[in-house]
Amino acid sequence: MPLGRNSYGKSGIRIVTVARRDGIHHVRDRTVAVRFEGEFGAAHVSGDNSSVLPTDTMKNTVYALAKEHGAGEMEEFGLALSGHFLRENPQVSRVEISSEERAWERISPTAFQGSSNERRTSLVSRSRGDVAVESGLKDLLILKSAQSGFTGFKRDRYTTLKETTDRILATSLTAVWSHASPAGPFAGSWEGVRRTLLETFAAHDSASVQHTLYAMGEAVLAGHPDLSWIRLTMPNKHHLLVDLSPFGLKNENEVFVATEEPFGLIEATVERNVHVNQEGDKGGRA
Repeated sequence: MPLGRNSYGKSGIRIVTVARRDGIHHVRDRTVAVRFEGEFGAAHVSGDNSSVLPTDTMKNTVYALAKEHGAGEMEEFGLALSGHFLRENPQVSRVEISSEERAWERISPTAFQGSSNERRTSLVSRSRGDVAVESGLKDLLILKSAQSGFTGFKRDRYTTLKETTDRILATSLTAVWSHASPAGPFAGSWEGVRRTLLETFAAHDSASVQHTLYAMGEAVLAGHPDLSWIRLTMPNKHHLLVDLSPFGLKNENEVFVATEEPFGLIEATVERNVHVNQEGDKGGRA
């Protein structure tokens, strides 16, 4: 039987670094994963492990290179790791380094408090002929209580949803964006994109989650010319008006119940070169 595409690696490598600069400490709390593709058929077919670098060695390499590169940007660390693994392993054709970073908010020069569930993310995918760098964020919980509605939608015999021009719009945002150049810039770029996403979400007059998603992606590409595309995932965290009429009370968009499931899931990629389809809609809009 022929062996299809395969890979292996080490996941869940937790690493915390502390950079001490003039009495002020800078903490990086990351989880790193390493993945190899290459000539590993013999290990699968005949049990020959001569080309297999142990995943324990991958873990040790992450720790060792963190001494020199761990205090820098996530993308720079991923580039350093992927470059090292390709140089040292001729049997490897592609290396992927994915990372997540938890933010610690500063209390004092040397003390911190844990932040929300939001994580910063990065993915470096490098072969012997090309390299791609993506940055992103996940689980960023955002909510707006004005400038959000949903009207004019398609109806059929099973539709019971009422139209509204005043609703809560809440989501747990995941966003991934691609750098046009693998050299960055990275410093300050992530913070700038995040700020653009939040400012656009807050200011946009939303006709739907799709409408706001596209506006957010469009604003990021307009304000950050070094990016090629951005992919956004926005689950609609529904907030439903509570019926207070049994208690003789009128609910004027003040009391809601937040539901976890089921939920709408809206995803789209906004590209710098926007195509126009036959209906005249922008291809990046969904």
